[in-house]
Amino acid sequence: MTGAFADEILVGGRWRQGTGEPLETRSPATGEVLAVLRGAGAADVDEAVRAGAVAAADPGWRDLLPHERARHLVRIADLIAEHAGDLAALQTADTGKSINETRALVASAQGTFRYVAAALETMEGALTPPRGPYLTMSVHEPIGVVGAITPWNSPIASDAQKIAPALAGGNAVVLKPAEWTPLVSLALGRLIMDAGLPPGLLSVLPGPGAVTGDALVRHPGVGKVSFTGGTATGRAIGAVAAQKIMPVSLELGGKSPTIVFPDADREQALAGLLFGVFSSSGQSCVAGSRVFVHDSIYEEFVSELVRRAGKLRVGPGTDPATQVAPMAAHAHRDRVAAMVDRAREAGARVRCGGRAPEGEAYERGAYYLPTILDGVPNDAPICQEEVFGPVLVALPFADEDDLVAQANASVYGLACGIWTGDYRTAWRVARRIEAGTVWINTYKQFSISTPFGGMKDSGLGREKGREGILGYMRQKSVYWGLDDSPLPWAG
Repeated sequence: MTGAFADEILVGGRWRQGTGEPLETRSPATGEVLAVLRGAGAADVDEAVRAGAVAAADPGWRDLLPHERARHLVRIADLIAEHAGDLAALQTADTGKSINETRALVASAQGTFRYVAAALETMEGALTPPRGPYLTMSVHEPIGVVGAITPWNSPIASDAQKIAPALAGGNAVVLKPAEWTPLVSLALGRLIMDAGLPPGLLSVLPGPGAVTGDALVRHPGVGKVSFTGGTATGRAIGAVAAQKIMPVSLELGGKSPTIVFPDADREQALAGLLFGVFSSSGQSCVAGSRVFVHDSIYEEFVSELVRRAGKLRVGPGTDPATQVAPMAAHAHRDRVAAMVDRAREAGARVRCGGRAPEGEAYERGAYYLPTILDGVPNDAPICQEEVFGPVLVALPFADEDDLVAQANASVYGLACGIWTGDYRTAWRVARRIEAGTVWINTYKQFSISTPFGGMKDSGLGREKGREGILGYMRQKSVYWGLDDSPLPWAG
């Protein structure tokens, strides 16, 4: 199942070669070539969008009742469950992620389709309070064709979080996965078609953002774009959307603070911090990459954090014992290493890591050791720029006002973690921090039923939850006149 279609892309319901430049996807663990395929060019995007518009307008899809559309989503979830092992292994091969994590991501994708199906079954319109001799209601309708652009760090889960609610809303979807990691997105596309989705409602077009992504965003037939990725690209998409007067949702970068108060449960805080920044090899938009520790416990706590970080198991994603797997690409690993090197040259103290691991087992892979830095101010580049790797910066704070000022002194506002035994402190600080998600005495836990998104440069709009379906629909108000008399103005 995993390799039979690796050289084809899905364009308007047909599996075929793309017309764009060749894409080469390599194993992050070994550097070996996994697949070579031709990416999608502008002509493929045009064909996919046109086919999607026809499919979305077809009465066989357009007029389906919500519970009938939900059946498609349930069948997709069933096929994901049936092929879960293959999907996880494929994503580990393509992204380098640990097999334990990719199994969880596949389970997340399956759960997303099931939740969205259930939410769709119970979606309601609204009778609004009338203000005259008429009945008023609010209804939601499909947008038409939605462009979905997903990142390389967790493709199948990100794909599902866009495809499922967009289909639930009655749309066609053109998915552009990252050019580095297209294989599991193509596999998901095959399963969705096997589940009986009408042809044309889904296209999967891997390719460079500057070519495939740009053509998708600019296409006049695309009515909304949902993007997860870097802030610079998000701004460019937003600029095009403004010209088109097109809605967008943007889930962008982060530099999330985690906060340790003196009364925190130390074991929970240490375990949560390690998981929050070093799982996924730090390649997570919500990675807790800045840790603020109270002055009174700073050195003791950070020293223990460093000791435990040094014991994390670094290895290939195929080994179930691995905690920190290789990064998604050698070029990205080199970028992360360069950022750490610049911080070291600027005076940062490297408490652990700061280099690639040594030894024959690591020399061909895109590995980087869990790294903890300190000794720099909060306005240093390493504290302000998203690294997107296994790099944590530790900073002290003196009191709550000092903490809040430092934590909010960032262009980002995606997530935050708070570790304290005082619920009053937790609530007060959670409300003062500028972040779309706040975890209290836990970190990096997600629920498909709970909306997710960012503030400031971390994006706009929300995914997940019941509202996630409405984000892929257009609202319409309907007035029903009930007065037997003509409108008085005319007479």
